[in-house]
Amino acid sequence: MSEKLQKVLARAGHGSRREMEAWIAAGRVSVDGEISGLGDRVEADAKIRIDGRAVSLKSADDIICRVLAYHKPEGEICSRKDPEGRTTVFERLPKVRDARWVAVGRLDINTSGLLLFTCDGELANRLMHPSNEVEREYAVRTFGEVPEAAVQRLRTGVTLEDGPAQFDTIKAAGGEGINQWWHVTLREGRNREVRRLWESQDVQVSRLIRVRYGQVELPKTLPRGGWIELPIDQVNYLRQLAGLEPETRSILGSDKHSVARSKVKSAKIRRAVHKHKVVGNHGKPTRQRS
Repeated sequence: MSEKLQKVLARAGHGSRREMEAWIAAGRVSVDGEISGLGDRVEADAKIRIDGRAVSLKSADDIICRVLAYHKPEGEICSRKDPEGRTTVFERLPKVRDARWVAVGRLDINTSGLLLFTCDGELANRLMHPSNEVEREYAVRTFGEVPEAAVQRLRTGVTLEDGPAQFDTIKAAGGEGINQWWHVTLREGRNREVRRLWESQDVQVSRLIRVRYGQVELPKTLPRGGWIELPIDQVNYLRQLAGLEPETRSILGSDKHSVARSKVKSAKIRRAVHKHKVVGNHGKPTRQRS
């Protein structure tokens, strides 16, 4: 049975479906020796190359859907490579065989918190589609006084340069002096939308942290720069949101072997966090807050 080329490549973890469509349109993908075009369909035994390199494809039955929750620090960008040499969110992630991690959405360089990755490009593509309207929750620290009238406008809606926008919920969460914390939710993923909403009221955001994506929360014990693999029930919650069939397998388990894997995973997280600590004067790493 044939399938669309971009769907096959996305499912195999080479990128999101949107990324694969761009690669195909740019002439980077060939099928059985011929440059492919948008809308092409392929059979299971097709010989596919990206930039001249043969790619490994798996059927849907061979792929285990995996999802990571990553605690993104400020200062990292959500691109695979950066011409300026800045650290990217992909540098700390574990290696995955015959696939690659695809980010579910993005966080800007000055925003920290929960960022999901999956090796299933189809899942990433569906979760990022605007029609899904997955609720995101952010902790926001504002600088200076915030009038109640401004809060009400953010609840009822304001007009940004790309159209109307509003927070679904906005709640005060304490603070000291001129620094005030808020928790806000919204169901869109427009570029810098949370910051732009506050800026529309002349309110300065001094810190922004994503703490929840749907029902998946940022683990309180996960250090900045650390990652954790989601258990199968959370993976299937995300698959249900995306309208996909549930996953029946997981590299995690409840047997004694999974305990050993958990210890190895914890060690990998510690190494990843340590590797990317900010280096201060004389090559000594500076202290980081978790």
